Amino acid sequence: MKLPPPVIFVPGITASYLTDDYQLPSEVVWSVMTKNFDRFKLHPDNPRYEANQPAVIRPGQLFEVAYRELISEVRHSLSVRDDQPVPVYPFGYDWRQPLEVVERQFADFVTEVVERTKLTRHYAEDGYDDDPRVNLVGHSMGGLVIAGYLADAGKSAPVRKVATLATPFRGSFEAVVKMLTGTADLGTTAPSSREREAARVLPGLYHLMPTVKRGIEVDAGLSDSVYDPDFWQPSILQTIVEYVRLYAVDPGKKSQRVEQANALFKTLLDTAKRHRAKVEALKLADVGLKPDDWLAVVGVGSETRVRLKVKKAAGGVPQFDISSSDRADNFGKAFTPPAPDLSYQTGDGTVPFEGAQPGFLRPENLICVTPDDFGYWEVGDRLLTRVGGFHGILPNMDMVHRLIVRHFMDADDPHGNTWGRPAPGVAPEDWAPAIDGLKRV
Repeated sequence: MKLPPPVIFVPGITASYLTDDYQLPSEVVWSVMTKNFDRFKLHPDNPRYEANQPAVIRPGQLFEVAYRELISEVRHSLSVRDDQPVPVYPFGYDWRQPLEVVERQFADFVTEVVERTKLTRHYAEDGYDDDPRVNLVGHSMGGLVIAGYLADAGKSAPVRKVATLATPFRGSFEAVVKMLTGTADLGTTAPSSREREAARVLPGLYHLMPTVKRGIEVDAGLSDSVYDPDFWQPSILQTIVEYVRLYAVDPGKKSQRVEQANALFKTLLDTAKRHRAKVEALKLADVGLKPDDWLAVVGVGSETRVRLKVKKAAGGVPQFDISSSDRADNFGKAFTPPAPDLSYQTGDGTVPFEGAQPGFLRPENLICVTPDDFGYWEVGDRLLTRVGGFHGILPNMDMVHRLIVRHFMDADDPHGNTWGRPAPGVAPEDWAPAIDGLKRV
């Protein structure tokens, strides 16, 4: 039996530490317990670097509360013998940056992991050099990094299988709320004006804007594209204009600041739009994969924002109407005609079901999980979902770990301890998940 390929795990947005290496010793500016917005916010002249210089901020370790269990369990379960461990490499990245930047770094890391594995004796003896490949796991935005990397690399990508967990392939309404208010069920921080200011000049956040087919309700005469600057209410641009005044090297006159802010805003939107189009155009055959090679786990059964209303305010400008009534969980509910079927209005608390559907898979291929799928003994994780939300804690689910291992090992399940649920609207007889023989609940 051949050894399983090494695994690379890619976390979600905000889930890698950021450290300022300009300081000696390095100083953590973003972690589970540290949120130093003033230190990590980006420069309006060049968002690749920080607004407050001098600084050298780089990614560090992953958030242990969200990923330690997953990485530890996958390492253990994939390794049949203690003296032949299967490595699982965490890939920490600067989640503030455009994903096209992250994906180039990820491509280099994939190459590095392949080369490191060639130097591992038990892999060399197993003939790894004959077909050097990796398996990939991505949570949330980490899945977008993987999809974008594959779209760029094509069939040259040395990838055998992929697993994505709660990835917003078509975005989340919470990204809009984060832009507007500085708080949302996205990340782990409390609301603050500093966070709102930082979010509006954060390229990574723009990659999570919603492009779902249903749910965006816009008054007549207004733009319905989140990538159009005119879609957004004026307060967004006003914040960026003030940001330019505070941090630009040469803020100039007000008219110049407005021009610079407009250009920056458009660049942020255009970059995210280009990436979303790339992921939407991805075809698995073009990267040497089949639907059975991609395990897509989608969280449902939690109240999630499924609508976004944009009204026409005085002067004809857009005004966002954010309401708790836009949150719903209709998973498992029956809708009798002629009532419309709204069972798709569900999600994991952060990503709506429609936002989690990749264009390169059919709904029949998805495996849905709910908070009820935490095991009897996972009391701590159940409690964490009340604090961090189901989306953030989903990677801790023991059953999800078993799904990943089965997927990568092509293993049967004689004990029946892996299961899943078809996506809303998918009949049981049409369900075709990546794992054969998966128990349906």
